[in-house]
Amino acid sequence: MDFHPWSPAFRADPYPAYAALRERGRVHWFEPSRQYLVPRHADVSALLRDRRLGRTYLHRFSHEEFGRTPPPAAHEPFTVLNGHGLLDLEAPDHTRIRRLVAKAFTPRTVDHLEPVVRRLAAELVDGLLADGGGDLLTAVAEPLPVAVIAEMLGIPAADRAPLRPWSAAICGMYELKPDEQTARRAVTASEEFSAYLRRLIAVRRKEPGEDLISALIAAHDEGDRLTEQEMVSTCVLLLNAGHEATVNTTANGWWALFRHPEQLAALREGRVGVESAVEELLRYATPLQLFERWVLDDIEIDGATIPRGSEVALLFGSANRDPDRFPDPETLDLARADNPHVSFGAGIHYCLGAPLARLELTASFTELLRRAPGMRLTAEPAWRPGFVIRGLEELMVEV
Repeated sequence: MDFHPWSPAFRADPYPAYAALRERGRVHWFEPSRQYLVPRHADVSALLRDRRLGRTYLHRFSHEEFGRTPPPAAHEPFTVLNGHGLLDLEAPDHTRIRRLVAKAFTPRTVDHLEPVVRRLAAELVDGLLADGGGDLLTAVAEPLPVAVIAEMLGIPAADRAPLRPWSAAICGMYELKPDEQTARRAVTASEEFSAYLRRLIAVRRKEPGEDLISALIAAHDEGDRLTEQEMVSTCVLLLNAGHEATVNTTANGWWALFRHPEQLAALREGRVGVESAVEELLRYATPLQLFERWVLDDIEIDGATIPRGSEVALLFGSANRDPDRFPDPETLDLARADNPHVSFGAGIHYCLGAPLARLELTASFTELLRRAPGMRLTAEPAWRPGFVIRGLEELMVEV
């Protein structure tokens, strides 16, 4: 099998291997991670909505009943933090928490943030222009979504420096087979981030503001409220999920545009809209390459039974390049009209922050296209070691 997620060459260009997987069938056993790989768009899309699969199994089975080893006790700060977040819950807890969070995180919240997002994007581009260029990743791509989420949560500017490092350390655990050093970093970050948020929640209980933490404290439904742990886990998830996709779509997207000058020219000249371009870059430069699910009840794919207790890896990067769903999928086409990419997931775990991510991406691309029309690449970028969250180390540009 050509699937080598730990290989730098594979991470730099996984798409030929994905094409080979799709060609060979709908499901493949991958011994190194002990998962079933699902590469085709129709299957990925259907399984994201299939309630026989779940992000957790603990709402129905113990670790022993499910044939799994419990996580080490030393990982508990990460396990507890992760286990109370929307992303890793199933009904009824997922339904209850998502309903409560949705009361605070409304489309109106995103609408109110639009001027803030556009102002922050303009300020960051100002800095890049003043320097004559630099690393687009650290100058614009990373600070914009982190600042927006921090603004939303009401985290004071003086407290924001550790947010990105905490998030990066925690997200390391979402890679395939993370090592013990990665786990230790995630545990430390989980402890520090949780302690910080508990202090901030205590302040907001006494002095509510116009921020999302105050709204989460106030959110209730028929007498039901979020526990403090659920609030902490929600805030961490909003930061982690709320900026990783934006950061990597920005940097990966510009790298794709620099390699397709005719598409970049169409965008700069206004022959293609920024919103359409953002959707195509989310498809073509998929930021989250795979998403895992536990099999809660036996399922069948292409005549093969995948038994309860198994884990499937839904290959988003492959699904987004499936020729059965996207005509000419290896071509970057910013004007692509029919574009049902799976980069934000689907079903009950569809990304709650997708409208905010789209707003951030549209704002930063618009600002860079308008004010840095001659921006060009100055060095060939390298890919970061991680594969699941696929992104560049840096993207050096001149303006």
